[in-house]
Parts: sequence; structure tokens; C-alpha cells
Amino acid sequence: MGMADSVAGLRLGPWGCIDPQLVGEIKPRHEPMQAMLAFPAILNRKVTLSENACHHRIHGHREKPDCKPELACDLCDLSGNQLLMGGPMTNRLWVVCFLLVSLGASVASQSPSATSVPPGYVDPQPVLAAARKAIGADNLKCVTIAGTGYAGIVGQQRLNDKNVDWPRGEPLANYVRTMNWEARTMKEEFDRKPGLNPASWKYGQGWIDGTPPQQNQHQVFMVNGTHGWHRDGSAASPVAASPEDAERWQLDLWLNPHGFLKAAMLPGANPKAMWRWELGEMGRDGPTTTPEKVVVVSITVLGKYRVDATINPRNMLQRIHTWVPDPVLGDMNYEHEFTDASYIDVGGGVRFPTDWHHHDGWDDNFQAQSINAGHNGFGGAFKDIKPNVCTDLVTVPDSVRQATFPVGVDTQKLAAGVYLLGGASHNSVAVEFKDFIAVIEAPLDERRNLAVIEEVVRLIPNKPIRFLVNTHQHHDHIGGLRTYMHIGATIITQAKNFDFYTRDVLNYSQRTLQPDSVSLWPPTELAEGYQYERVTENYVVSDGTRTMNMYYVQPLQHVDGMLMAYLPAEKMVIEADLLDTHVPLPATPSAANRSFFNQVRALKLDVQQIVPIHGKPVPWTDFMKVMSPKP
Repeated sequence: MGMADSVAGLRLGPWGCIDPQLVGEIKPRHEPMQAMLAFPAILNRKVTLSENACHHRIHGHREKPDCKPELACDLCDLSGNQLLMGGPMTNRLWVVCFLLVSLGASVASQSPSATSVPPGYVDPQPVLAAARKAIGADNLKCVTIAGTGYAGIVGQQRLNDKNVDWPRGEPLANYVRTMNWEARTMKEEFDRKPGLNPASWKYGQGWIDGTPPQQNQHQVFMVNGTHGWHRDGSAASPVAASPEDAERWQLDLWLNPHGFLKAAMLPGANPKAMWRWELGEMGRDGPTTTPEKVVVVSITVLGKYRVDATINPRNMLQRIHTWVPDPVLGDMNYEHEFTDASYIDVGGGVRFPTDWHHHDGWDDNFQAQSINAGHNGFGGAFKDIKPNVCTDLVTVPDSVRQATFPVGVDTQKLAAGVYLLGGASHNSVAVEFKDFIAVIEAPLDERRNLAVIEEVVRLIPNKPIRFLVNTHQHHDHIGGLRTYMHIGATIITQAKNFDFYTRDVLNYSQRTLQPDSVSLWPPTELAEGYQYERVTENYVVSDGTRTMNMYYVQPLQHVDGMLMAYLPAEKMVIEADLLDTHVPLPATPSAANRSFFNQVRALKLDVQQIVPIHGKPVPWTDFMKVMSPKP
């Protein structure tokens, strides 16, 4: 009788000890053996496992120095008799200690009860094992890939319409990524044309206007555990990434075939699997009419993200999917896709994909599920692959480890009853009326806007915030719309933004990863009450004494659906992205500068002060120097 045959009927505890020399002496019985090898809390104590289970003793065993004494044990039959011929084990056995994960897996595979799963589900372990073998996941500790990538700018679309993807940033030339799953570190570096994007933005999510722009061509982004940072230039000082960005970068370490299979073996992964017949994905596989049966395995990553991988009949991972929190869209689709053909043999039994395709948002070009059709956030061809090159250490700088991200509001009184609420990359402006308050702009996220609202209530007590004026639909400018709707404000926005807001943003959908006030305490009305004012050309808010005008700014290359606000008594215009002052004023006017100037001139507005959402207020005369540069 072989060892596998001898132990096939045993149910093993976390640890077990058997004598391989005496396994053949186990007496066969007509009834199946159901003995349990257990780990009692008290040594040398006779333990009854159940009414029908065997008794066994734990003996101190000193013949095998690498076997813990408390792990030596007897095998018993259902009556409590020793199954080993020749007397007590303590005098005769050469004991082998083993972990459940090493032997229990083979035992469980032969036990019908161990593989029982609910209807519709399948046992994930054989599927994961086959995938690990197919791509050599156990042979890869780290990897470096290189090539050329692309970057989608999530949330910066000019408009929302069918087949309108996220705009593309500059190419990521000389892209190199090193992933070390044992150290839980990742380093990405590439060359990109400077001056066109925030330095803190890598690709996909995370674009925040009003922050320092990229100055140097070479860019470096790193993550180690919960800490992330970037360098604008190889020798530049490290700048800590926000906790949200750092966590998403750490998640990316596991959203690739080898990373997923390694994450599935970590404590708390809790793999589950289901099967389905699936047609190919148009962008990945082209048009297909014949489905194939796939298995979808889900695991938990970083203790909170439910990540699933689609594994095809060839044991290849073709899609890895999860959701990430987004202040605008809530639980946002986040996925990588790979084709079988892109996996190449890189040596040592390892196959690794060369073509990467990543989505931020649903691949929904025809707006079947959402108004926003943006989805392509990152990808490229990375054919230079070096397996197990782990020499590049990613050490967390002290400045990054000690970085904090407080939310503060700096208030500046611009005029009687008019306040600038700054202290971040984006400003808001509060305007007091006789019986109510209007606030212009709700940027970034709920945390920022709750702080602003508290300051507004302190400055102007006992009046409701009746209106929230939204300048445009870029995501870094609308992360607080839901917060203002929750406190009862009516959203004033340009009409072209209405469908996107009502379908995708200001809705009752649950937000499980980063709940906000609307999802936790939904108001009675989100659509049927006085929730919106749609502006086509202009709109006026007035109490008979103070007047504020909103105007549609067009034509504008930057974005469609832009509003600016004008206070005629104060001769003040409040605008976003038409003139930014967090950076030096340009030597020559941009397209947005020209559109702004032409709009003010066409409306014959008397402007003395410009209040930007990004930066400090400036006199109109400073802007005229930009528009009329000296020869």
C-alpha cells in the first residue's frame, strides 16, 4: 500500500506526523478510515475528537531533532485502537512533520467532501494550480518589462458622447517597470514631454490641475507597501503621493497574471470560482461568434478589493478585473486584458505577456450602461522582459514616510459677502445673498468640500447654501457635487453636462469602497425635486440687491459645457482653467486665454478682477498684458 493510498481517507489538521516506513503496516479495513490528526492545546493529554473519532496521544519525541516534539502522534481507527502494528509509536517511529498546505492539498483532491462547492461554483485550487504551471508563476519572484506605453487622461474629456474615450497624454517613451512581489514594491520610469501635465500624474486616474506641472523629461514613480512617491527628474527630490494614489499603485502590482496568482496564495485571499460561456472581447479578440467556457476566480487583495481573473481553457489569464474608488463615478471599473498570443517564453519555465491593455471605466463605447464612454487608461507593447532581476531596491524616503495630507481652508475676503476659499489645488468662492448663499465650484472630493462647507457656514451663519455653480465637467472640478446635493443645494451647470451628471454622477448607486454622504444617507429626491438648473447661454441669481450672472463660454477647445460667473457690482469674474495663476502667467496667450478674452469682450463685461479656481486673484490689467504682449 503506497503512502497516498494510506492517507487518502485521513482528514488532516494544521499539522500532522506520520512514519513513512510504517505507513504500509496500516491494517486495511472494510469501512473507510476517518481518523483525525490534530494538534491538542495540552501535551500528553488523551483527546476525544468526537463520539466516533479516534483517541490519540501526543508524545514527546526526541529521535528526530527537526520535528517538533508536540507534533509526534499516533494513528487510530474508529474504535480508538492503534492502526500501526508493532506497539507504541514513541519507541519505534521515524516521524516526518509536514504542513497541511503541502500534503493536505493532495489529500483533499482525493476526498469527495473536500471538493464540494455550491451549485454553479467550481473548486478554484485546481484552476489556479494549472494557471501557475502554464505561465510558471512559481518560478518568478520579480520581473522588469520595457517598451513604449500610452497614457489616457481619466476625467479630462472635452465632452461625454458615444465613442469619446479619455484623451491621450504624451507617449511614455523608454518605459520601464520593475515589479517585485516578494518585496511588494514597484518602480516605473519613462520619458515624457514636460509642461503638459501635472508632475504628480502618472497615467489613468490622478490628474489634478492646479498642482505643479511636470518640469523634466524623465519621470519616476515608485510604491513600497502603503507608501508611494514620484520624482520629476532622476535627481529630483521625492514627492509623496496621496494615500489614494499609493494604494492604487500597490493594487497594480497584483493586477497582472503572475501577481494575481501570487496574491491568490496570500492569507485572506479566500479564492472562489464560477464558470461561464463567454464570447471574445471585440477590442482584444476581434469579432467572435463561438463562445468558450472560462472560469472566473475571485480573490481579496489588500484586504478590501475584490479582484477576479478570467482563465480560459488554455489556463491563460486573459482578463483581471476589480473596482477602485473614484469621487465622481464611485466604484469604478478597473481592469487589465491580455491575449494568449502576447505571452512569450522568457526562460526558466516562465511565460509573460508583452501587450498590456488597461481600462479605467467600462468599455462602453455606445453608452449602453453610462453616458461617459472613457475607458482606455494605459497600455503598450513591452517586449523586453527580464525575469528575476531584483537588484533595484525601492526604499521609502523619510520625507515620504513622514508626509501628511491635511485638509485646510484658507479664507480671503474679496468683497463684502464674497469669500475665496483656498488652501488646496482648487479654490471655491462663496457669495452671500439676502436669504441664501451660492458657492462656485465643488472640486476634488467630499473630504475637501465638507471642510469648505464648514468654513462657509462659519463665515455666513444661519443661511442655507442654496446654489452650487459648477464651471465644467472635468472630474477634478466635480468631486464634491454629490456633497452639495446632499445638503440641499441646487446644481447650476451648463446643459451639455446634464445627462452625464444625472446618469453617472448624481445617482443612488451604492459606493462600497469609499462611501460618501449621498450613498450613506440618500436624500428623498435626487431627480424629481429642484435639483438642477440647466444653463444654455446665461443664467442669473439675484435677491433684488446682489446679482450674479453665469455665462456659457464658447467656443472652447479645452472642454465643452463651461460656465463662468460674473458679479457686476464688484466687477469680478470667477473662472476655471481659462486663466490659471498657480503658475507664472504665459508670455503668449493660450487658446483658452483667447476664448476667455473674446467672451468677456463679446458680452461687454466691465471686469477689474479675475478670480481663478487655480491660483490667486489678479487684476484684469495683468491679463491684458498677456493678451497684448509687447513686440
